[in-house]
Amino acid sequence: MINSTDFRTGLTIEYDGGVWQIVDFQHVKPGKGAAFVRTKIKNVETGAVVERTFNPNEKMPAAHLETHTMQYLYEADGVYTFMNTETYEQTELTRAQLGDALNYLMENMEVALQQFKGRIIGIQLPNSVSLKVVECEPSVKGNTATGATKMAKVETGYEVRVPLFINEGDVLRIDTRTGNYIERA
Repeated sequence: MINSTDFRTGLTIEYDGGVWQIVDFQHVKPGKGAAFVRTKIKNVETGAVVERTFNPNEKMPAAHLETHTMQYLYEADGVYTFMNTETYEQTELTRAQLGDALNYLMENMEVALQQFKGRIIGIQLPNSVSLKVVECEPSVKGNTATGATKMAKVETGYEVRVPLFINEGDVLRIDTRTGNYIERA
């Protein structure tokens, strides 16, 4: 059992029938009244982020997630096949189980598959990926001073807002946590 005063960023807990990860926390001791812990927690399965307040003496069980390194192999009829890099066992996931991760998933990419009590709850991508631009408006020479942006489609089909100097064929680094353009690779 974990006491709410022991919270730290990245800790996973079982709360309200689900698995939650602590995104942010703050110990608050107001001048009047009892102390409390204000947290921002993320549901690992759905991705929903909510704010909750806990009493300092409140206890909850720690959620022990199993993580396996998997390699994405291929997609067939909406089913995505991953292979465990240690045991070579294959696991199939649906589009619903992958969610937004499909925007960044490339064949042969290594990801971390997360399981809770034998149930697959999601995958964890690298913090950034490099993807090739397959479609975007041509760049205009000298139009970089305003900080303007345009839309570009990358090889996975995901559309991202990029600076005007990006052209088709460029390789971009994209942050998988926010979905934003980072830099040209």
